[in-house]
Formats: sequence, C-alpha cells, structure tokens
Amino acid sequence: MRYIVSGKEMKLLDKNTSAFYKVPELVLMEQAALGFVQGLSSLSITGKGIVFCGIGNNGADGLAIARLLIEKDYNIDICLVKDVWNLSDQTSTSYEVQKTICESYGYRFISDIHQIFENEYDFVIDAVFGVGLSRNITQKYVEIIDTINQIDAIRVAVDIPSGINADNGNVMGCAVKCDYTITFAFDKQGLELWPGNEYAGEISIANIGITNKSWLDQNPSFAYLEKEDIVSLPKRPKHSNKGTFGKLLIVAGGDDMPGAALMSAKAAYCNGVGLVKIYTSESNRTTIQSVLPEAIIKTYQGQIDAEDVTREVEWADAVVIGPGLGMSDNAYALVKRVILECKVPLVIDADALNILSKNSEWMLYNHKDWVITPHLGEFSRLSKLNIEHIQNNLTEVALDYAKRFNCICVLKDFHTVIANPDGLSYLNLSGNNGMATAGSGDVLTGIIGSFMAQGMPSIEAASYGVFLHGMAGDAACENMCMRSIMASDIIDGLKEVWNKNGE
Repeated sequence: MRYIVSGKEMKLLDKNTSAFYKVPELVLMEQAALGFVQGLSSLSITGKGIVFCGIGNNGADGLAIARLLIEKDYNIDICLVKDVWNLSDQTSTSYEVQKTICESYGYRFISDIHQIFENEYDFVIDAVFGVGLSRNITQKYVEIIDTINQIDAIRVAVDIPSGINADNGNVMGCAVKCDYTITFAFDKQGLELWPGNEYAGEISIANIGITNKSWLDQNPSFAYLEKEDIVSLPKRPKHSNKGTFGKLLIVAGGDDMPGAALMSAKAAYCNGVGLVKIYTSESNRTTIQSVLPEAIIKTYQGQIDAEDVTREVEWADAVVIGPGLGMSDNAYALVKRVILECKVPLVIDADALNILSKNSEWMLYNHKDWVITPHLGEFSRLSKLNIEHIQNNLTEVALDYAKRFNCICVLKDFHTVIANPDGLSYLNLSGNNGMATAGSGDVLTGIIGSFMAQGMPSIEAASYGVFLHGMAGDAACENMCMRSIMASDIIDGLKEVWNKNGE
C-alpha cells in the first residue's frame, strides 16, 4: 500500500520536512533534481533537450535539473518563460537562487520564442507549473503551454504536467500533454484521475527524502493497493468447512433476468465464500440451476412475502442486493425490506441504487455496514449532482456522500474511488478499459460481498475487492484483446489471480 496525495497534502509534507526535520528547501530541490535526472536516465531518453522553467519552485526544479543534465553532458537549452514571454509575475526565492547558479556557470538560455522553433529537440522537460496550480491558465501562459505541445519531441513533466490540477486531475484551461511524468515523493491524485491521467503519460516516482515521517500528526486521505498487498489478506484455516467461509445472500434478478445474479454469485464463489444463496424470481430458476448448480436458490412468484425475505436475510453473514433486479413493485418491496431488516454487512448495487435514489430516506435507517457501488450515472441519481460535476470532483463528492450517510462509497470510474467516512480512503489503479462491459459491475459486487461474508471489514472488502477486480481484468487482458473481454472473462481472470497469488 502506498499513499497518494493531493497538491495541498504535498505542500504540507514539503513544509513539515523543512520545518520539523530541518531539511532546507534548496536541499529538497537538489534531491528532487537528482531523482528526476535518474528517472530520465532510466527511460533511456537522450539527444538534445529543452527545459521550460516557470517562475515558481517548479521552475526552480527545472533549472536545477537542467544544470545536472548539462553536468552529465546532455545537450540542453534552458527557456526561462518569464524572460522569453516578458512576464511581469514575481519569481520565487528558490528560482532566483537556481537561476543565478546557472548564469554563473554560463549555461545557454533561449532568448526569444523564434529560437525554440529554429532548433530541433529530442525531448522537452516541462517545469512551468507544479502541484500548487489552483486557477485557470490565461493570457501568455496559454501561449507557453501551446508552444510546449507544438514541439515534436518526447515531453516529460516535472512532478505534474503544467495545467493539471493535482487534487482532482482537472485541466485548468489548458495543459501540457506529456509522454512521461516523473513525480516527487508520492504519486498525486491528479495524475491518476481523469483527465489528468491522459496528460501524465507513464508515471514514475522519484525519492527525494520526503517520507511517511513527514506526515507528523496528520493523516493521509488516500492510498492505493499494490500486488504485494494481496499476501496480507487473511489465510484460510486448514481445519474448516463451508460455513467457515461465510454465507452470502444475493438478492438479484427480476423476471427472466438471471444473468446479473449468476455473475455476482459465480464471482463470489471464485473469491472464496463458502455458501451463496440467490433470492430471485421463479422465472430464473432453471437457468441458474443449469449454469451454477453450486448456488442455493430461493425464489418468489407473484408478490413477495416480507417475512420470507426477513428469514433469508437473517440466514446470511452478508447480503448483496440489486444486480438485474429491475424496477418493478416487487423490486421496490425487496429493496425496502432488505434495508429495513438487514443487520449484517450489505452491498447495494445497480437497480437497488436506482430505487434508493427515489427513496433517499431509507439511507437513514439504522445499519451496521453498508457498501454502495454506483457508476457515475447511478451516483448522479443518488446525489442529485450532474455527471460533469461528479467527474470533475470524484474524490470530493464520494467522500461527502460517504460521510453524509455513513457508508462506504465505491464510486466506479476508470480509477475507482473507495470513500471511507471515517479513516483512510482508496483510489484504485488496477484494471483496464476492456472491463467497460456488461456484467463487470455484477462481478465486482459479488467479489465485495464475498469478502464481507468471510468477515472482512467493509472498507477492506471494498478496497481489496475493487483492486482484485481490476487485477482480474488485467489477467483477462493478458490472454485476449481488451476489446474482446466479457464479464465471464473477468471471473476467469479472478481465478488466475488467485492461482498466482493465493494459497
């Protein structure tokens, strides 16, 4: 597990390292420059380069990087955007120090914009804006960004592409489109959230001496899981039976809609749960029995029996509700009854979320552990926010909703947010766009429900569930084109992940 920080958190870490641990800003800057140069070398980028330096500390980093590259015999031009574009903005103290050093060595500075296009460059280093950018780029800075993007060369960002918001990944008017980003100390949320991830290119992290110690008494907001974290999952005891690994009730599948229930149930079994019972319409019985004979089936025909639903919920160690449920009167009655009666961990997905969006007061019922798993459209209906606002503020809106209703909010996107109302939240970095296919969400719901039935705390069940779901999609991608992936392939990928990483 590694922390992934916002721009504000990175500023705090910088400040704490200098104030508490007495590491001067210029020392951190030198370590950052050295880390960047080492990262550039590992990418095997050679030839002639130009470094665009802004007026703040990111520009100062750029000047230090240019100096170290020249000392290593790189052919480097330095573009001070303040001078070339005649900017009146005040420069930072560290910028002035680094500029003076470069001037003292007699390094080559570009004096006007025409020189940039007269030369041919193999690579461009973007050090104009850093993680502190909080307002839209305007006026001459738009021309600077356009100039960098027009150069036919490999583009490498210092810490973050200029114009990308480090907190949410938004493009602040315009941004440099990079092939690589070498970021410092910690990955940044804005590099992984859309659309920032499309501007960052391949991301690597350079160690500059800022470590977890620099958090002091502060708590990080977000982390992401890595493949190595799977080994920390609880081991399966040798002396066990099917009851040892939990009982999961899946309330899914309206009339003649068995597919989603099947996907959730099969994924739950492949993730290690002991027993799965599917509560579904009688019309789905034959299909489910023929495709997944391992599942216990309980059906209803006509109007549901509320007491029957209560008995099934009481049987379970965890409950999933929603996949393929539809929007019928029975579906409404099922969702309300399960939410009212459920005293065990509950996963709410798909049609149950759409029903819940019309009955938000149900979210205020007393409950133990809830995980909701909306995609952007479902979350828009739940939160009454438009999709554009959600997309531009993914972590913020997910956290707000989780805290408001005291639930784990799994807000699904290319990089899914797992928002925790009380503690560390997660941003998932596994997976690929081949997983954007029908049934993929049902597979995820089954995985999370399986973990919860096995006794894993809800935040861990959700974060590990999303991570493993993505890994399963990546495993499927190794065997076929992303375009061809179906939900059943993700389940096969889940088996492959456990074969490689499980007991």
